[in-house]
Order: sequence, then structure tokens, then C-alpha cells
Amino acid sequence: MFTLPNLFRLAVLVVLLAFLLQPAWFEAMLTPLVQENAPAIYNQGSLFWLTVLHLRTVFIATFAATVVAVSLAIIVTRKAGAEFLPLSRSLVNIGQTFPPVAVLALAVPIYGFGEKPTLIALFLYGLLPIFENALTGLTTLPPTVVEAARGAGMTGSQRLFRIELPLALPVILTGVRLSVVISLATATIGSTVAAKTLGEVIIAGLQSNNLAFVLQGGLIVAALAVLIHDALQGLERTLAGRVHV
Repeated sequence: MFTLPNLFRLAVLVVLLAFLLQPAWFEAMLTPLVQENAPAIYNQGSLFWLTVLHLRTVFIATFAATVVAVSLAIIVTRKAGAEFLPLSRSLVNIGQTFPPVAVLALAVPIYGFGEKPTLIALFLYGLLPIFENALTGLTTLPPTVVEAARGAGMTGSQRLFRIELPLALPVILTGVRLSVVISLATATIGSTVAAKTLGEVIIAGLQSNNLAFVLQGGLIVAALAVLIHDALQGLERTLAGRVHV
């Protein structure tokens, strides 16, 4: 449906793709932000491929965090694993306890420079929102539905995969959405340890006092965050609607 918010999202997507594929079209707009003879468009690499690599890093870290966080939530919502809830909460809080910069500083001596330290930092940072939402989704299921499934003779595994997870999925996806948005911004610091992210553009701008570079990196990340946030939110609503049908 072509509502005003949808038209705005479409416009943001079109402008973003145009800038990534043909940044020279926007040079005149950015030139007033740079010093004389300084480049207005980032010229130390492809903005398109930096964006692809940035998204890849975020996807890998979020996927791993989702698998681990949802698995932990499933374990602690079973009778046999209920006693591990405090320990699980302590584990997923590690990422929020240590800032990503501190995680990078600890990971670089072990894994070296590159993408791996960034993946570890994003993975740890993304665990908490996914775990807490998965826990909420699995512990607030309609009792009548669960009892009906049990009365129908479903095993524990059948109830989990056919009833509990599908019903909890919209809430779990909310945690994934929060994790993705956090990771999109946090991934930029990965460039301080030689990871290929949009942080390269921002750091290059800060080092050369080039406001246009800083603006490019920041606006691309912001646009990605808005578009992905809205896309996942729309998916949540669709899934929630199907659950309540």
C-alpha cells in the first residue's frame, strides 16, 4: 500500500542505492563540506562493497547470537533446565557489561586484526535482547493452547516446534530487530581493528578532517538501520497477525 511512510521508505532506499552505485551524482551536494582540493566522495574504496561487507558482518554475528540466545531460552524454559536461568542471564549480560571496544581489545591479541574480533564483539552485544525476548515469548504462551497440544498427545519436541516457537516467533523477532539495529551502529568500530565496515569511511573522515566522509558513513549506516528496522517490524506484524488468526 502506497502510504506516506511507505513512500518515504521507498525514497530512502532509492537514494541509498543511487548513492552507493553512483556516488559521483552527489558530489556537488557534498563539496561545500570539504576543504579546498579535498575529495568530497570517499575515494579509498567502494562504498557499495563496504556496505555489503558491513551487512555481512552484522548478519553473521546476529545469526550466531540468535541461535545461541534462542537455544538458551528453550533450555531454561524446560523443567530440566529451569535452574540454569540465573546462569544464562549472567552469560548473555556479558556483552552489555563490557563495551565493544573492550571486547575488541581483548580479542585482537588472540584472533589478530580483521573481522573476527568484530564478530565476537557484535555476537556478545546482541545476545541479551534476543534472549530476553525469546524468554518472554516462550513463557507467555496462551495456557489453553499449550494444554490443548498436550491433551492431543504431542510430545515435548512436537509442542516446541509446532506450537511454542511459532507462537513466540513475533516476540523473538523483536529481539532480533533490536540486536540488528545495535549491531549496525556498533560494527563501525570494527574498522579500528582492520575489519571491512563503513567505519572505514567515518575514520578516514575524522583523520583527514573531512566532514563529507564522516557524513557519508554515518548516513549510510543510519539509512540501513531505518530500512532494516522497518522491514523486520513489518515482518513481526505479519507474523503476529497470522498467530492471532
